[in-house]
Amino acid sequence: MVAIWIMLAKTRFPAKLIQTSQKGGLESVDFPFDLANDFLPEFLQRSGERIDRLIQGPTETAPHFSKIVHRSESVKKQIHLAQRIALHDVPVLILGETGTGKELFAEAIRASSERADKPFITVNCGAIAPELANSELFGHVKGAFTGAASHRKGHFQEAHGGTLFLDEVGDLPLETQVRLLRALQVKEVTPLGDSKPIKVDVRVIAATHRDLAADVATGHFREDLFHRLAVGILRLPPLREREGDIDLLVDTFLNQINADARGKPEAQDKRLSIDARKILIAYAWPGNIRELYHSLLRAAIWSTGAEIQSDDVRSSLLQIQRLSDNVMGRPLSQGFDLQELLDEISRDYVNRALKQTADRRTLAAKLLGFANHQTLGNWIKRLGLVDRQLDS
Repeated sequence: MVAIWIMLAKTRFPAKLIQTSQKGGLESVDFPFDLANDFLPEFLQRSGERIDRLIQGPTETAPHFSKIVHRSESVKKQIHLAQRIALHDVPVLILGETGTGKELFAEAIRASSERADKPFITVNCGAIAPELANSELFGHVKGAFTGAASHRKGHFQEAHGGTLFLDEVGDLPLETQVRLLRALQVKEVTPLGDSKPIKVDVRVIAATHRDLAADVATGHFREDLFHRLAVGILRLPPLREREGDIDLLVDTFLNQINADARGKPEAQDKRLSIDARKILIAYAWPGNIRELYHSLLRAAIWSTGAEIQSDDVRSSLLQIQRLSDNVMGRPLSQGFDLQELLDEISRDYVNRALKQTADRRTLAAKLLGFANHQTLGNWIKRLGLVDRQLDS
């Protein structure tokens, strides 16, 4: 407490120091130094505007994030977060729908980090067969399993010193999740068929379109791994929530499409009609940025003139019919069957719950709000679903 009072007395908010004793009674004291000038860190003497700017973090987009075309505040916020995360050598989890640019963010984070000149290995976990996931990530020795004719380094060893991008990490089987957790915790991997662990220095950036919180609740994804990965976490907004970005992306992609076509037979510089642009801006884009680019490319190819018309755009959009898109708008006419419609919805949700829980009926019943797995079994029988060998 004495030290605190001395420090206060020597700042720009001075306090009067006194002391008491039996011999001297009450008297004032002073110390012959200026704490404010001699000892306070230099940044405390900067202007309030400069300090506010430091607190808020970077306000300009780093060069490595310039490929992320945007003007919306929602994307700008995630870029600023990503810039700060890039400076810390911690695991990163990028969440977002398919086609929102997760790999683009991962590449920018790596390029802005201290590992920029080191290996960058990209792995699509959803494309790996479950029985090969451990071998792909952690390697194997010769003879570890049928077909293992030679020693193989896994992706962790290939990325040593650099960055490993695990796309669709939510699709990894539980056994592989256990090994991944250990690799993150102790920074070592053990190839299949070997008993000697190998030290690895790897920064992991993971991404998924799945709702990992829901997967944790159903046991599909390990909670401890989720928290280990989500040290730095980004949530990329879908294109339909990025105000002003569709128009900007359309111009960027159309310029790119025109540049790629130059020099080819019958090449034309394409431009959009006003009505065609309105359709693109009004569309919901369930496939996000990836769908926007390929739809625009199709429209440019199919249009016979230099100007892309509204019919060209309509033809280029892949109208994937989803149950939720039309369930409320079906016409009421002779032959309409309300019970069949309700059963159709029920089949969809029951199948999704079983798929999400790997056919574990107790977890699926809980997910659907049923009291027990017997109730779920009755629904499966009533809805005429395929007879499943379910785990309890």
